[in-house]
Order: sequence, then C-alpha cells, then structure tokens
Amino acid sequence: MSKFLMPSLGADMESAILMEWLVKEGDEVKKGQVVAEVETSKGVIEIEVFEDGIVEKLLVEPEIECDVGTPLALINSLNESSHEEELTVREPIEEISEPEKIVEKERIKASPAARKKAQELGVDLATLASKVDRTIQLKDVEAVASKDEKVENQNGMRGAIAAAMSRSNAEIPHYYLSTSINMTPALKWLEELNAQRNIKDRILPAALLIQASVKALKSVPELNAFYKDGSHLIRDEINPAIAIAIRKGGLITPALMNAQDMNLDKVMQSLDDLITRTRKGKLRGSEMMEQTVTITNLGDLGVERVYGVIYPPQVAIIGLGRIVDAPWAEGDTLAVRKVLQATIAGDHRATDGRTGALFLDKLNYFLQKPEELL
Repeated sequence: MSKFLMPSLGADMESAILMEWLVKEGDEVKKGQVVAEVETSKGVIEIEVFEDGIVEKLLVEPEIECDVGTPLALINSLNESSHEEELTVREPIEEISEPEKIVEKERIKASPAARKKAQELGVDLATLASKVDRTIQLKDVEAVASKDEKVENQNGMRGAIAAAMSRSNAEIPHYYLSTSINMTPALKWLEELNAQRNIKDRILPAALLIQASVKALKSVPELNAFYKDGSHLIRDEINPAIAIAIRKGGLITPALMNAQDMNLDKVMQSLDDLITRTRKGKLRGSEMMEQTVTITNLGDLGVERVYGVIYPPQVAIIGLGRIVDAPWAEGDTLAVRKVLQATIAGDHRATDGRTGALFLDKLNYFLQKPEELL
C-alpha cells in the first residue's frame, strides 16, 4: 500500500488545486497513467501514477487546494517488488487507518469545466466570483468572454517565475559562453530533405536545433544533470525543457520526454504535440517535473542572442537566437552565410567553462553534419 501525493511540478510550486479525478475507487491503474488534473500557477496539468495498482481510496475531493506532498489517494501496489524512484509522487506507508477526506478550504467556488475554460481564456475567477453568488459554471465564463470582458491574470504565473528566478540568481554561480554557428549547410540540407516530403511530414528548423542539442548533450552529459545537496547528479534520460509561449502571455517549459531515444522525425512529431497540448492546457505532470536541461529559442521574436537563467535543480540552459544573414570568413574568402548565435549558461558548482565550450563545439559539429541528426 502506498500514498499517491500531490507532486511538485516545479521548484516554485507550493500547492495546487485538485481539479478532477479521472479514476474512481476500485479502478486498476498502470504506471504512467493519467489519473487526475491539477491547477497550478502555470495552468491545468495532468498527473500520472508511477506504479501499477488498484485505487484503494480517494482522499481529496475535487476543487480542493492542497500543499505539495499532501496524500491524494491510497494505491494498492500490484508489484510488491517495485521500488521508489527518485522522482515518483508516492510514499510507502506501514499502517493504514480509515483516512478522513480533506475538507474544502475557503476559496473561489467554480466547476472544473469553468476553471479550465477560464485558464484558456484568461478570465479572472476572483473578479467573476464577485459578480456571481453561487458556484461559477462554464456558461458564466463563456458569457464573460463573449462580452469582451476578458481580464488578463498573469500575476500567478509571473509570481511563480519570479520566485524561481530569484532563487536561481541567489544560489547559482552562473557562467556564460557563446559561439557563432554557420547554419547554411544545415538549412540547405533541411530544404532538400523537406522537398522530398509532403507538408505534414516536413521538419522545422526548431526540431533540427533541438535534435542537435540532444546529440551534443549525449557527448557532454555533465550538462544534462541536477545539482542537489552539494552533489552533481548526471541523468541518463535527456528531457529538455522547451520554452513555449502561451497565447494569453507568459512562457511554460514542459519537457520533451526521453529525447535521447528519438530520431529527427520523432522530435518533430513530439514537439508539435507538446506545443499543441501546452496551449490547450493538457500537460502531464512528468513533463513539468522531470526536465533535465532547458532550451530557450527566442529567434522568432527577432532576438539574436539569449543569455538564460538556470532553472534549479538543473545545471544548464541552452540559448538559441535568430538565424540572420551575416559576413562569414571561409579561408581567404568573405561570404554571406546564415548565422546562429548559440549560448550556454552553466552552474559553476557542477561544471566549468571547458565543459560548456565542449558542448558548443559538439553543437556546431552536428549542425555542420546534419545528416547525422536523422
């Protein structure tokens, strides 16, 4: 028997609202199955179980706010020999007495459907609650949107980001490196590849850059790691967090899970799926919990060079800027080439400038030989 706990979906998260159970007592669940949806400052996120079992008891009613680590359910394990992994959201317990369900705290009353729609449309439920003397329903949120009374509510997300970045700046001694990469060979190769494909199977430059970054991290694994309790913990799986802009404003950085096992086509498909689900508020808990490194690409906004701030407990963030036409010396010849500014910010407690330089060198290597990215 084990407890299924409210997971920590980021270093800045202290609590979340259990929006909806997707299972009931007595249901059999499989490892990785989505069992509930929770609302955080970053949006509505699906959370999964990390073991096979039977749902013995649901301890928390929907629409209750719970601190990280709060028991949400009791799971009877189907695999007695299973052991607890570092990033699971369960806790073994020795004795189970009849638990009491958590009672609702004083807070805004809204249906799960209303909360989801408010998140998508940027409607402030607190403002709406002042106008409605009952539980807010989906139709109330839609009515506000139809009258153009939409209120932007970015304070929660901005506050969460601010807390994480303040911690990063206070705790992490950053070092920064940058390099210029000739993208002409890679873009020419990509153009020739896409010319042989139909539109839906074409590869975007963003996927090419992610795949090149993952390949470089395989060669320099020290940057794909956590720094915890004074230890540098290199991860086997490469789960790059991808900075994705959401329509109502702000950035979310979910992970592209197990990118080390993907080919270029799979990276493109997974990236497209991740962006779509992020903007629909359909992320999974593991995608917010298990990022091992971050990739931020602001080139679409015209930014030529990005110096990121590391998100703890990660030890690096990769910055990719806009690809621009620039003079490029090749031997004694000066020509115009497509040039990308790539940067790496590293945690000096875990690695040093040489490690960062090796990564940038490998990134450049793969972008000069893009056929190795397939």
